[in-house]
Amino acid sequence: MWLWLLSFSTFVVQILQKLKHYSICVVRNTTPNRVLLGSKHHRTLKHYSTKQDMMETLEGNNMTMIHDAIVLKEEAIVHENIHEQNNITSLTNLAITQCIGETDTNLDAIITRYADTISNYNLRNLGYPTNQNFNYNAFAPLLNFHLNNAGDPFLGSSFSLNSMTFEVSVLDWFAKLWEIEKNDYWGYVTTGGTEGNLHGILVGRENFPGGILYTSEDSHYSIPKIARMYRMQCVKVGSLISGEIDCVDLEASLLANKDKPAIINLNIGTTLKGAIDDIDLVIQTLYKCGFTRDRFYIHCDGALFGIMLPFIEQAPRISFKKPIDSVTISGHKFLGCPSPCGVLITRLKYIDALSSECGIIASRDATITGSRSGHSPIFLWYALTKRGLIGLENEVHNCLMKSRYLLNLLRDAGIGAMLNEFSNVVAFEKPQDDQFTRRWNLASNENIAHVVVLQHVTIEMLDNFVGEFVQKRLICSKDGQKFQPLCIANDVGSRNCACSMHNVLRNIY
Repeated sequence: MWLWLLSFSTFVVQILQKLKHYSICVVRNTTPNRVLLGSKHHRTLKHYSTKQDMMETLEGNNMTMIHDAIVLKEEAIVHENIHEQNNITSLTNLAITQCIGETDTNLDAIITRYADTISNYNLRNLGYPTNQNFNYNAFAPLLNFHLNNAGDPFLGSSFSLNSMTFEVSVLDWFAKLWEIEKNDYWGYVTTGGTEGNLHGILVGRENFPGGILYTSEDSHYSIPKIARMYRMQCVKVGSLISGEIDCVDLEASLLANKDKPAIINLNIGTTLKGAIDDIDLVIQTLYKCGFTRDRFYIHCDGALFGIMLPFIEQAPRISFKKPIDSVTISGHKFLGCPSPCGVLITRLKYIDALSSECGIIASRDATITGSRSGHSPIFLWYALTKRGLIGLENEVHNCLMKSRYLLNLLRDAGIGAMLNEFSNVVAFEKPQDDQFTRRWNLASNENIAHVVVLQHVTIEMLDNFVGEFVQKRLICSKDGQKFQPLCIANDVGSRNCACSMHNVLRNIY
């Protein structure tokens, strides 16, 4: 009898391991021939006298087996949402109406309450590329000053409360990372990736008048906006299923416009799928189509991956030793900063085409904005200096490891998902519950959503996310029927789709 019970208990554990995301646990019982299944957060237990009873419950109606756990979990989530909503409601009345000014006590209370609300949101911050794992408390003394880096960071300005020394140090670091000599590059600290794109593409337009802007369908939404702002002809090139630019389609577009210079926007990590455009193949395609080096300009939008790829062996190289012309990254994405910021590096020889002397600040005007944050360069300098190359490399590989963990977690739960090589962006079928999507701060399009696995994302967060996702799917089931996953083969490829049809095909082949 005891041997049978031991074998039965082992069987139960194996079953529950497959259903680990349902928040179900085994509870030991001293009564022979009885196995108790219960919620981790609940004391109401279900009793199964035989293995057959349990199998019927598992196979016949999953909703019956885990109903109590799901209901309890849903109640906890609702309570949590109400608490957060109350915090938000208390902050909605922020009208500035006091003629004599608000008291410090009241202001401190508002800020403290807002900080608490944001802290709760951050526990489920998965869908947007903003690393929240940082500490800039040492900057407190600098918040008593307005620091402004208006002008060319390499020339300085007449406004002495600037941080251009820090800025140049940051630029030198990135120039070395992307392999361009100090005397051959120019750059500045921007407000983020979009400003970097604005500047990089403007440099291309000014140096290649009449050039056509080519960009893939998976490019960041700022690229078509920039084309409209600059009144540039923009050709949208098709993408592969991975999200990478389709060089066959690019070749056809280039051949159709051979008489005009080509300004190419390449994605070093697309927004939704984290795909990396093949720089070398694009360059080969340009030469194949008859574009000589003096007739094309390549801008690399490396908002997230521009700083990650150099720390991954076998990853594509971002190097100015190749015929590329500008690279931009967002500082707040991988490094993590309290406010949006970024870096733009381009070739020095191109800057004269869009710069002019500015006497009022005793500097050169070559940036998109005039006044620029003097705090952002210090944030970046601090983040790079504190981590060092080894620290950054460790963080990159830790993010990649957790990304692979999430991919396996989703697939084990029967959720279609994909992860591009060298990427920390996991794309998967879009949850059907909009409230769940908002709760976890997921970015999505029509059929797929994604998680960007950064330093602040923990294994526990990923476990909780997938656990809730599975529960939501069960709730969406109708009449006790098994949930049927959405077919996302057109978005992520058939091998990454978990719908019934593609599951059957995979089993056959």
